[in-house]
Amino acid sequence: MYSLTALNTFGLSSYTDYFFDLTEENQLPSLLALISQHTQYFILGGGSNVVLNQHLKTLVIHNRLKGIYKEDENDDSTLIKAASGEIWHDFVGYCIQQGWYGLENLAFIPGTVGASPVQNIGAYGKEAKDYIHCVEAINLHTGNIQHFSKEDCCFAYRDSIFKQSAQHYLILSVTFKFSKKWQPMLNYADLSRYEGLNEQSSAKEIFDAVIAIRQAKLPNPKQMGNAGSFFKNPIVSAEKYQTLIHQFPQLIAYPQTDGSFKLAAGWLIDQCGWKGKSLGKVGVHDRQALVLVNYGGATADDIKTLAKTIQQDVYTKYDVHLEPEPIFVE
Repeated sequence: MYSLTALNTFGLSSYTDYFFDLTEENQLPSLLALISQHTQYFILGGGSNVVLNQHLKTLVIHNRLKGIYKEDENDDSTLIKAASGEIWHDFVGYCIQQGWYGLENLAFIPGTVGASPVQNIGAYGKEAKDYIHCVEAINLHTGNIQHFSKEDCCFAYRDSIFKQSAQHYLILSVTFKFSKKWQPMLNYADLSRYEGLNEQSSAKEIFDAVIAIRQAKLPNPKQMGNAGSFFKNPIVSAEKYQTLIHQFPQLIAYPQTDGSFKLAAGWLIDQCGWKGKSLGKVGVHDRQALVLVNYGGATADDIKTLAKTIQQDVYTKYDVHLEPEPIFVE
């Protein structure tokens, strides 16, 4: 048995019967042989977007592949390839140091580079898909290494072909395309209000500001277990939005290009009275209603109970369903 408690940012008590530590690509043949003996397996990266059951009988593959390389460069852009086990925030910081700008709004997001296309991570007005050029992955069923263009990845809001086919692929590397005509993006509320930031600010200044903002709003997983934003911001039709705004004039919503509206899940949860409220060993953070926290000794069942209770309260009041962001591993 192998403990996974220290390998998930929720700090949930969890262990598995089968574990594979992937640090080099030359281990892939051994991994494929092992997979052939198991009907179920799960790829664990930074452990920042998962809810792990207390006892897993599935094979857990811990991806720790490392390496950052410049693949190509021309007058307009630079292509940078990063191994999937690289820590995302460290990678973003390294890119800023090297003069490859664009990911600064996505600073301080927990997890690995390999998770960025799976979840199409996003924050402060940007998403990973804005910069991903291609993805290299191994098909764990056939053993073939495949290359996916941005279009092949089928990116959507917190979604991709890799999330839809989690049992098929293990991402080996992600190649990012950085334009040399960089411009700051500060139209997200928290950034537009941040003192000292303006259209002349550097990528490093935005990077530092994003870190400061996230540190002020979100608990450090090393001090209080959490998986960041737990629920997706729900998207509703224009008709549904009109019904809700008539009933709740203070509703926070953002119009989308297709005419739908993205609601602020944190606001919905807060209005249901959950911010700062606890339920046994788990609860909702007192500064950010989107974040569920482990006060110590919690299990996946505790998180599931809290999440379902919040979902029911929001649905009862607003007739809106909240969908969790993390993956539940049984």
